[in-house]
Amino acid sequence: MASQREENSTQMQNEVVELAYSLARCKLENLLNKSMRIRMTDGRTLVGLFLCTDRDCNVILGSAQEFLKSTDSLSQGEPRVLGLAMIPGHHVVSIEVETESLQTTTHGL
Repeated sequence: MASQREENSTQMQNEVVELAYSLARCKLENLLNKSMRIRMTDGRTLVGLFLCTDRDCNVILGSAQEFLKSTDSLSQGEPRVLGLAMIPGHHVVSIEVETESLQTTTHGL
């Protein structure tokens, strides 16, 4: 009887984990091809379209542009066009989805 309960409990835990995994995957899929701003540990900021990620939190951006950290807070400087860029997960400080990208898809529905 106790082993039956343990088996049911384990099965329920597995289902919860699978559900959480599915929800996370759906959330990531909804971010595909959205414009993102990624700040890195060295102060650079990359802006581009989110194409993919992996288990190590590495991120691939398409049509990426690099903005250097400026010493003067008023001047942003010219962006450097990178094209396709891979950002190692351990260099990512923050990731923001640009609001224009989200609003475009919301209004398009």
